[in-house]
Amino acid sequence: MKNQRIVITGGAGFIGSHLTSTLVEMGNDVVVVDILLRGNKIPKEVQSKIEFHQVDVCDFDAMAKICKGADLIFHFAAILGVDIVADNPIETMETEVNGMQSVARAASTNGISKLIYASTSGVYGHIALEQSVSEEILIDPRTSYAMAKRYNEIYLASLFEEKGVHSVALRFFNIYGLRQDNRMVIPRFIEQALAGDPLTVYGTGEQTRDFTYIDDAIKATIHLAKSAKGFEIYNIANEKEATILDLAQIIIDVTSSASEIKLINAPSKRYDYEVGRRYGSSEKLDKKVGYKPTTELDNGLRIILTDN
Repeated sequence: MKNQRIVITGGAGFIGSHLTSTLVEMGNDVVVVDILLRGNKIPKEVQSKIEFHQVDVCDFDAMAKICKGADLIFHFAAILGVDIVADNPIETMETEVNGMQSVARAASTNGISKLIYASTSGVYGHIALEQSVSEEILIDPRTSYAMAKRYNEIYLASLFEEKGVHSVALRFFNIYGLRQDNRMVIPRFIEQALAGDPLTVYGTGEQTRDFTYIDDAIKATIHLAKSAKGFEIYNIANEKEATILDLAQIIIDVTSSASEIKLINAPSKRYDYEVGRRYGSSEKLDKKVGYKPTTELDNGLRIILTDN
């Protein structure tokens, strides 16, 4: 993928900034749209090589102008962080649903035939706790964030049927890496460990997650963008479970910290987000593009600490 004009919404955020850097390095003309609610995570040496617009994705007129002449859109703009989403359910849903409609209209208006969307493993909800989850399994979204993401997946399927816009919905599983802020568990634990403070774990810590390293996620995303046809959904998962207690201990070990692990009660507003067990299958991804995430959790954490 090179010599294309590519629009990335949310391109200054955690995942978006890594995608921006990679696509610039590959020789593309990259246009970033971001409202900068959480600052600009794009490296300074990359910022001078892109076209940037501080615009709300819900502004269709602005998006239609920005997307003119583009070959491809990555729609990654979203409100993130369990506490922020739980406190702002209406804004979360409006940003997801209205933002998608604006971006989709901008694509169809400008004759852009391909749209890649950042969905979430949160659409699986509390189901399939005894097995890894695949894209074919019945889903159970319970939060405003997950429901809006699922709505947008269905919207994209309809967009292809009616407008011929090819798209992929990426169900990301707990992506982590450099530039992620402490709304997320891994940077929060690293911050606590480096300060020698207790690592605060909600509940028993026995809940599991599938932590997927950012470089793996970006490679998978680009592979799927190249091959997108029709409408499809793909998990982006490392296929390995780790309990939150395991995660905390690994971070203590790799940082050589003297911190202890402290169990605390989760706020009631986090209930629907506190899934007991979740890890994903990337079998469909592997069959499609011959690639799936492979970075081990401890190796990914060491990369973060080395490059910080």
